[in-house]
Amino acid sequence: MEEKILKQIKEEARQAVTELLEQARLSEGDILVVGCSSSEVTGERIGTSSSLETAEAVFEGIYEVVQEKGIYLAAQCCEHLNRALIIERELAKRERLPVVNVVPQPKAGGSFATTAYKRFLQPAAVEKIRANAGMDIGDTLIGMHLVEVAVPVRIPTKKIGQAHLVCARTRGKFIGGERAVYDREML
Repeated sequence: MEEKILKQIKEEARQAVTELLEQARLSEGDILVVGCSSSEVTGERIGTSSSLETAEAVFEGIYEVVQEKGIYLAAQCCEHLNRALIIERELAKRERLPVVNVVPQPKAGGSFATTAYKRFLQPAAVEKIRANAGMDIGDTLIGMHLVEVAVPVRIPTKKIGQAHLVCARTRGKFIGGERAVYDREML
């Protein structure tokens, strides 16, 4: 893929995560889950044209921003690994998540998760996580890894490359019925 297009993809990813984080109100130590189909980013059907160089561009754009803010990135694998996640081992320890034994590959786990596994300091694979916000790049179905209650976040960036982009944040559940009073900062 042309260097110019890869730079554009990296910048779109950086812009999208920046826009999401502005609205999601995450704090240091929170978790962002990202599912990314590199096939969709390049304009192909999900699962048909995995591209490490494309995934690396998306990863770099996102990872630089979350690292600056002290937010953990959870890279969702594809359906062939049951949408397991690649995270830093210290996060698995902190959250008391059982580590599973798998190393993602471009065609079994996906290029984005493969890139995360290569780039994290001490990568670990886990089956589940409860993330505070998420980015779904190319309709990869990240919702199963979000804390209840997921709230759609509309950002100006609608695509990364050719892939459809959906973002979400989470909020606490409303409880108490019609007499309850809610903290507007948590809405």
